[in-house]
Amino acid sequence: PSATPEAKRGGGPAASRKAKRGSSPAASPEAKRGSGPASSADGGGVAELLGRLGRLEDSRQRAAELFRWLVAPVAPGQFLGRHWERAPLLVRRGDPGYYAGLFSTADFDAALRSGEVHFGTHLDVTSYAEGVRETHNPSGRALPAVVWDFYQNGCSLRLLSPQAFSPTVWHFLSILQEHFGSMAGANTYLTPPGTQGFAPHYDDIEAFVLQLEGKKHWRVYRPRTDAEVLPQFSSANLTQAELGEPVLETVLEAGDLLYFPRGFIHQGDCLPDAHSLHITVSSYQRNSWGNLLEKLLPAALQMALEEDVEYRQGLPMDYLGYMGVANSDAVDARRTAFMEKVQSLIKKLVDYAPIDAAVDQRAKSFLHDCLPPVLTQSEKAQSVYGFPARWQDGGPCNVDILITKDTEVRLLRHGIVRLCNEEAGVMLYYTTENSRVYHKEEPKFLEIDPEYTDSIEFLLSSYPNHIRVETLPCEALEDKISLATLLFEKGILTTKKPLVQV
Repeated sequence: PSATPEAKRGGGPAASRKAKRGSSPAASPEAKRGSGPASSADGGGVAELLGRLGRLEDSRQRAAELFRWLVAPVAPGQFLGRHWERAPLLVRRGDPGYYAGLFSTADFDAALRSGEVHFGTHLDVTSYAEGVRETHNPSGRALPAVVWDFYQNGCSLRLLSPQAFSPTVWHFLSILQEHFGSMAGANTYLTPPGTQGFAPHYDDIEAFVLQLEGKKHWRVYRPRTDAEVLPQFSSANLTQAELGEPVLETVLEAGDLLYFPRGFIHQGDCLPDAHSLHITVSSYQRNSWGNLLEKLLPAALQMALEEDVEYRQGLPMDYLGYMGVANSDAVDARRTAFMEKVQSLIKKLVDYAPIDAAVDQRAKSFLHDCLPPVLTQSEKAQSVYGFPARWQDGGPCNVDILITKDTEVRLLRHGIVRLCNEEAGVMLYYTTENSRVYHKEEPKFLEIDPEYTDSIEFLLSSYPNHIRVETLPCEALEDKISLATLLFEKGILTTKKPLVQV
C-alpha cells in the first residue's frame, strides 16, 4: 500500500497555468467554533501537547488523548458515531495557533535545504487549470531555487511523507497510529494564491485535513454510486462535468479541521489573497473486513483440504454438461444439487477459519507499516537508546547490560510488538527498528522459543506497570534474565530506573 494519503497522478511536463476560482463558497452548516480541551490557547501548541502526552504512562491513553485533541471540540464518540466512514466533518476553531509547531512553510524550506528531498520520490510539483491536471517533476534533487521558482509560477507543492523530514510530524503520527490500529500517514500541500493543484478525485483513505497556514476553498461531494462508497482504490482524475452539487463547501482557515471518508470526492483551491499550507493525515488504507478475509479464506480452505475428506472428494464426472454460463437458465435437479453442495462447503469453511492467526498476520503487516516510537527523555534514559556505553581512556566502558532478577521492566509501548505463530516458528515482530521512511526496512522480528510466549503475553497484560524480571513465567531464572536482556537490547523493554547511573 502507498504511504501517501492521495494517489499520485501523472501528467506531462507542459508549462504550468494558473487556475481560476469561481464563486465564493457558502458557509457550511456543520461549522463549529471554539477550542477543544487542548487548544493552543491552553499553552504552547503542538510541542507542548506532545510533551504533556509524554507524561502519560500508557501509550494507548496517549493515542486516545491525541485523537481527542485532533477532532475537538467534537467528542470522539460523537465523531465515530456520526462521521467515521459516513459523512464529512468541518470544525471551525477560530484559533489560528491550534496546530502551531506541527509543520510550517519554514519547515518546508528547511526540508528542501537539507538536500534530501528528490522530485517524484519526496516532492510532486502539480497544477490544475482549465480542467487539466499536470505534474511538472524534473528529475533529481529538489533544490530550493528550482522548487520556489515552480511555486512562484503558480504550481502546488506536495511533500510526501513529511515525517521523514519533520521530527514533530513523526512524533505526532507515531502516537496517532496506535489509536487507529492502522498506519497513519501524511502529506503536506503548499498552494500559491489563486491556484488549484489537483483535479477532483476520491481517495482510498480516511482523510483529516489540518489547515496550518493561510486559507483554502474546499468542495466535498458524496460518492456517485454504491460502488464508490468506501472504495478499495483511489479514483482517476475527474472532470467538473462528472460532479454533482457539493455536500459541503467552505473556506478552511488556520486551525480548522476538515474530515471526509474514503470515496468522498473533493477539490481545494486557493483564494486570490492568500497561500495555503495544509497537512492531510490519513489512515485505514485497505483495512476493511474484505482485506481480512483475503488473508483468512485461503488459510481456511487449506486447512479444510488437509483435515476434511469432503473437500478432497472429486467433482461429478458430468458436471461440465449442466453447469456453467451456457447452462445457467436450465431447470435441472443436478444443478440444484451442485449449488447446494457448494453452499454447504462454503458454510462449513467457517469451522476451519484460523481467525486469530489471520488477525495476527494483519497485525504483522501493520507493525511493518508503523513509524518507530519517539522516546521521551525519561524513556530514553531507561532504555538501550540512553545506555551510556562509550569509548573512554583507551577502551569501551559501561558496555555490560546488567539485568538481574530484581530489575523492574515493562514494554516501551503497548503497540510495538506482536506474537505470530508461523510455519518457521514463533516470531515476535516489533517496530523499534523501523524507518521513518515507509517500508525502507524489512519487517523486524525475533524468533522466540515457544516457552517464552507466556512471558511475552505477561509483559503485554502487565503494561503499563513494571514487573520484576523474576516474575516472568519462564522455568529457569537464567531464561528470565536472558529474555529480558534480549528485549532490552532491541529497545522493546525499558527499566524502571536507568541501569547505569552517569
